[in-house]
Amino acid sequence: QVQLVESGGGLVQAGGSLRLSCVASGGTFSTLPWTYVMGWFRHAPGWEREFVVAISGSGETTYSSDSVKGRFVISRDNAKSTVYLQMNSLKSEDTAVYYCAAERRSWPGRAEHEYTYWGQGTQVTVSP
Repeated sequence: QVQLVESGGGLVQAGGSLRLSCVASGGTFSTLPWTYVMGWFRHAPGWEREFVVAISGSGETTYSSDSVKGRFVISRDNAKSTVYLQMNSLKSEDTAVYYCAAERRSWPGRAEHEYTYWGQGTQVTVSP
């Protein structure tokens, strides 16, 4: 069983930056991290959880939602079993709980149902 633990959330002013981290452990992730795609999703009050970014097992392919393209960057360090989300130029509408997700497959997906493993989430609050 793969466990995911997010960190790095907090309160930041609009225009600022934050970097989220997600450490994976357990199951085959520990020995075969490159076989897992990773994604970040977010859930804001009153809205459904939405896709943010995703990355392939090698880190060579990434996808971003239109709302964060050019501002958010996903990366990974397989040696540390960690995926990062660098968030720049933050806006108040980025306020949400951010979730890390993982799935053992060859191509990163953009839908919740494409991911089996989920973290508990980390709160990001952007003040105006």
